[in-house]
Amino acid sequence: MSVADEFDEWAHSGKDRGMEERHWHTAKHALRRLPVEAGDTVVDLGTGSGYALRALSETTGMGRGYGVDRSPAMLQNARSYADDPRIGFSRADFGHLPFATGHVDHVFTMEAFYYATDLDAALREVARVLRPGGTFACAVNFYEENVHSYGWGETMDVDLTLWSAADYRTAFRDAGLHVASQETVPDREVEIPAAEAFPTENWESREDMIERYRELGTLLTVGVARSDAGPRDRARGTE
Repeated sequence: MSVADEFDEWAHSGKDRGMEERHWHTAKHALRRLPVEAGDTVVDLGTGSGYALRALSETTGMGRGYGVDRSPAMLQNARSYADDPRIGFSRADFGHLPFATGHVDHVFTMEAFYYATDLDAALREVARVLRPGGTFACAVNFYEENVHSYGWGETMDVDLTLWSAADYRTAFRDAGLHVASQETVPDREVEIPAAEAFPTENWESREDMIERYRELGTLLTVGVARSDAGPRDRARGTE
């Protein structure tokens, strides 16, 4: 099954709203790392229901926000949820973004980047569309150090890329992005039952659950587009 087909099914069944609710626990903290100023252009990769752009439109002076996704059904839902002329949506692969070189101020992605067919190519595209000094905030909880996330990959009928924190830093740099910061953002809103309640349906021990949500959480890597990057192809226009 393709990524688009998988998430079309999710969108039709209403799971997009469930994703939004769960991801928001850490996404709101990751979004605060984006220094969005008045008039800035923001691209959200794997936008899903479009909640990140809706939040930015409500809390910042964002000029334009573009949600990118491979799922037509997700994009249809996202358009129905967004009531803001500054927000638009586009169907595209992460490796071929429909934006002109150097025209984007910030790129954000939450729990979506590891679905890219080629993560290195996707990072090069992010670096291409960002203006010098533009930022890329990449948040994932499916990463190598988070052993509790491995089961997620096993339940999906699509290929996922499992990178370590060091892999992300190296790939960012190779793509022309300076690594400004990397941290784990804990989820402090998931309720953790008392010790006597374990094992539960999903957890063998309370210690495992604490490690997953309070210690490992979501890996957030923030990159900044370098001004000394090599020549860029400026032929591609903005849709």
